[in-house]
Amino acid sequence: MRRNKVNGKTAGRILRYIRKHQGVMLLSLILCILSIVGALYVPVLTGKAINLLMGYGLVAFPELAVILAQMGAVILLTALSQWGMTLCNNRITFYTVQQIRNDTFTHLQSLPLCMLDKHPTGDLISRVITDVEQFSDGLLLGFSQLFSSVLTIAGTLVIMYIIQPIVATAVVVVTPVSLIVAAVIAKRSYAFFSQQSQIRGEQTALVEEMITHQKTVRAFSQEAKIQNRFDEINERLEKSSLRAIFVSSITQPGTRFVNGLVYTCAGIAGSLVAISTGGLSIGLLVSFLSYANQYTKPFNEISGVMTELQNALVCAGRVFELLDTPLEEADLSNMLELGRVDGDVRFSHVSFAYRRDQPLLKDISFQALEGQHIAIVGPTGSGKTTLINLLMRFYEADSGNIFINGQNIHRFKKSCLRNAFGMVLQDTWLKTGTIYENIAMGREDATETEIIATAKAAHAHRFIKQLPNGYDTWMEGDGGSLSLGQKQLLAIARVMLALPPMLILDEATSSIDTRTELEVQKAFELLMEGKTSFIVAHRLTTVLHADQILVMNRGRIVERGTHMDLLAKNGFYASIYQSQFI
Repeated sequence: MRRNKVNGKTAGRILRYIRKHQGVMLLSLILCILSIVGALYVPVLTGKAINLLMGYGLVAFPELAVILAQMGAVILLTALSQWGMTLCNNRITFYTVQQIRNDTFTHLQSLPLCMLDKHPTGDLISRVITDVEQFSDGLLLGFSQLFSSVLTIAGTLVIMYIIQPIVATAVVVVTPVSLIVAAVIAKRSYAFFSQQSQIRGEQTALVEEMITHQKTVRAFSQEAKIQNRFDEINERLEKSSLRAIFVSSITQPGTRFVNGLVYTCAGIAGSLVAISTGGLSIGLLVSFLSYANQYTKPFNEISGVMTELQNALVCAGRVFELLDTPLEEADLSNMLELGRVDGDVRFSHVSFAYRRDQPLLKDISFQALEGQHIAIVGPTGSGKTTLINLLMRFYEADSGNIFINGQNIHRFKKSCLRNAFGMVLQDTWLKTGTIYENIAMGREDATETEIIATAKAAHAHRFIKQLPNGYDTWMEGDGGSLSLGQKQLLAIARVMLALPPMLILDEATSSIDTRTELEVQKAFELLMEGKTSFIVAHRLTTVLHADQILVMNRGRIVERGTHMDLLAKNGFYASIYQSQFI
């Protein structure tokens, strides 16, 4: 019952997408009716032609020629109608799938980060690409065959009753057996297709993870272990796929057996009527058998369509499940523009937990005055990056408040809030394109002179000029053959070009060698001059001159002060410093 309810809900949402193409659907339906009328009229002409063959020397060739010409015209019209219907169906299907894929991708970009963190990237990719493609195949098959099959059944049934009601009734009585066989098989195949789709998503996630982190896999000689894991998933996918295919493949032989039974009953019943009552001529009997064959054939097609639609509904359900995931909380109409930023930032008793039973940040309070450089240090997992995520509203605090310019950050539009910060993260992201385009992301109206000057300030100009095409060198999304340090320098140049009023440097120099780090620090000092800056760091060399150092441990600020003050306390910070330099 629950599965039928889910399927009905999914089908209803699909129809809402299809409804946008009502004009093309109407044209497809008209062409479908024309093609079916043509297909149904051919047996009538065939029966008339047979009745003109009275015997040797008793053939009415003039009338036969007219009928054959009519048959040719009808067949041509039927073929053209089917061709036009196919074009319409393709258009409806691919435009519908395009809209669903666009909606899904747009939805992905607006999802809260907490949702993206909880789902494997490969599974999300599988839903947007593979599941939508599978859904497309099922939808196209449904449009191509479902409408025409239903109309063919209705048309042939009407004509058979007109020709001979008794024989037509015999055909109809046997028909439900075919429907029962198809329904039982469809119910079983849905469960297997659902399992197949889930395992496929799991496999995609593993492949994406393995390719992305191939260097790490090889560095730790994990190839065999990853291969065994892939083989295990692949074996489960094979078993699930074989079960789904086996069960669904029973549909055609089962329905064909029933159809053969129907055709046999029609032939026997029609022959008995023709012999006993003379109510059927030879031509009409041949026409009737042709209609009986056309009547049963759509049941085969519908059975096949239902199997494919089961797979399509499963895939569509996974896509709609993603579309139903709540979006990041939208900005209200009365929210403010941030305007000029004076750089005053204050945390007041902020607490946060990714899971309710595992608190992470506990009662965080501090203030960064305009132009101050605030360093955040501490061991891994102490909550340094999480604190930055709350400041950017990538996550929402469970309690407490954060203020900028004396106003709660929830009063500002998210876009304005995030535009006020320039971020350089430990994990660099470079888009597919040229080096010039990647730096220009910081400010798209920047001139070439400004971009080159910024690259020089970030100490990236030298290695860029050594590349084959300089600033026009093309890169894939992962930065291609550039080193981690070079990619980090490009990310730094991008932020320097943007000239944001406040800065966030989250392990910004972690991938740069010590000599380059000293040079970049000078560039940062120039960049941070007069700007409120938050510097998250493990390497304490980057925070020695900070105006205030927040020392975090287990989600709390355990110490605060300047470098010299904290060393004098000989506490937690001093122990970290000594472990790095002594």
